[in-house]
Amino acid sequence: MTRRAAAVASSPRAPHARAGRCAALERGFTLIELMVVLVIVGIATAALGLSIRTDPARQLRDDAQRLAESFAAAQGEARGDGRSIAWQADAQGYRFVRGAWALDGTVPLLDTTRVEDFARDPALRPRPWRAGPVRVSPAGPVLLTAEWFGPPWRLTLSNAAGQVDVQRDASGRFLVR
Repeated sequence: MTRRAAAVASSPRAPHARAGRCAALERGFTLIELMVVLVIVGIATAALGLSIRTDPARQLRDDAQRLAESFAAAQGEARGDGRSIAWQADAQGYRFVRGAWALDGTVPLLDTTRVEDFARDPALRPRPWRAGPVRVSPAGPVLLTAEWFGPPWRLTLSNAAGQVDVQRDASGRFLVR
């Protein structure tokens, strides 16, 4: 061994110097490096989140499905109560209405001057279209009666994204196509 090597090996700083070199090789990531990676991941996530938009055609189909379920609930209500229920729609939304009962002495009579709009009924309450302005064809109210069998009909819901049909078959089932 040379004198210089012997002096370095016997110096009190020799183990510390070797440990420092090993520590430098095994130090891992710095806090700055981790923060840069987190910022990049955050920017990528934000860009992805902003680029994902709801599909208007999907919203129209969801509106049609929700309407078919509401039609089925209204049909059941009309059959159970014996009073017809009318469905009314415009570009902003739709509602179900029927004549309200009025007491005339002890006998309830149908009061045609007042309507019940099911504001507190979760299935039949007035609702907005989620797909934005929607055109309904044919225009006009749909009457749901207490009859179990009736003529089939079709409503077409349309907007800028497309169109969807809500159908009632002769047996009273409601379908979305």
